[in-house]
Amino acid sequence: MLAEKGLGYELVEIDLDDRPAWIYEKNPLGRVPVYEEEGGLVLPESLVIMEYLEERYPEPALLPPDPADRALVRLRIGRFDENLGDAYYSLRRGDDNGADRLAHCLSFIERYLARGPRPYTLADIAYLPWVVRARDMLGFDLSQFAATESWLDELSARPAVAAEADVVAALAR
Repeated sequence: MLAEKGLGYELVEIDLDDRPAWIYEKNPLGRVPVYEEEGGLVLPESLVIMEYLEERYPEPALLPPDPADRALVRLRIGRFDENLGDAYYSLRRGDDNGADRLAHCLSFIERYLARGPRPYTLADIAYLPWVVRARDMLGFDLSQFAATESWLDELSARPAVAAEADVVAALAR
């Protein structure tokens, strides 16, 4: 989101298996990301951060102009855990059914993406890092998800997405 908006930032890597105590001061749930401004504003939670940055830095717009379309983007983001997040963590933990759960969730995302072109929105920003991490860090095979692979290929031309891919590649080492 920050890269899409052309905003400078300092990335602080957090080991999710050994979270530092200070992260709980910024977000009592210990979840990442956490966005912090020099003026003292600290915002945890991806959706809150994305909405704040979209309002504070409206260009380029990452929510559609139509209120109904904006609501649908927010709905997709709000359902992230059911659509992908919980299954991703199941795979990451090594649960016996983790890969099957992720494949099931991706089948719904695949159907959505297969509908055809649509504008790049906050929903893409919310989902893309997790799909890339599942593929590149957890070794999840996306070959059965042609629309998802096409979506990743198409978005990889965006400088912000290419930068995210570089971060994931560094983490995968």
